[in-house]
Amino acid sequence: MASTSPSQASLLLQKQLKDLCKHPVDGFSAGLLDENNLYEWIVTIIGPSDTLYEGGFFNAIMEFPKNYPNSPPSVRFTSEMWHPNVYPDGRVCISILHAPGDDPNGYELASERWTPIQTVESIVLSIISMLSSPNDESPANVEAAKMWREKRDEFRKRVSRCVRRSQEML
Repeated sequence: MASTSPSQASLLLQKQLKDLCKHPVDGFSAGLLDENNLYEWIVTIIGPSDTLYEGGFFNAIMEFPKNYPNSPPSVRFTSEMWHPNVYPDGRVCISILHAPGDDPNGYELASERWTPIQTVESIVLSIISMLSSPNDESPANVEAAKMWREKRDEFRKRVSRCVRRSQEML
């Protein structure tokens, strides 16, 4: 695999930021957390329509490694989030954010994992899709997955609280 110099990574991130500013995508906004650091972005995801998260405004930090796009960024919600695929500390757990190659645990195909063609846009759209349809087969938050499966009303109430809190933070 070709190594990516930090300048290549920063050029790619600058390009993706410029593209998102010129052509905003429905459902989220993204920008630099600190204008002097291209490797740390703040993303606001608007809870998707017709989901339990509808009406929410959820903030997340996206941190890019210096060898981006050969390695995936990490994404962590800073807004309160209750979801089977979000760790209690806010880290997002979806296949495309997992290191490229074969899954040591055998849950994912290599084709489902990180590839350098992913962009900020494709990552965030995958997270929005995750909000719409949780995967409770390999949960990051076991308690949320159990509640999703067994106590759907309680799960709805807990998510409603997250949505309300996200609106109060505006």
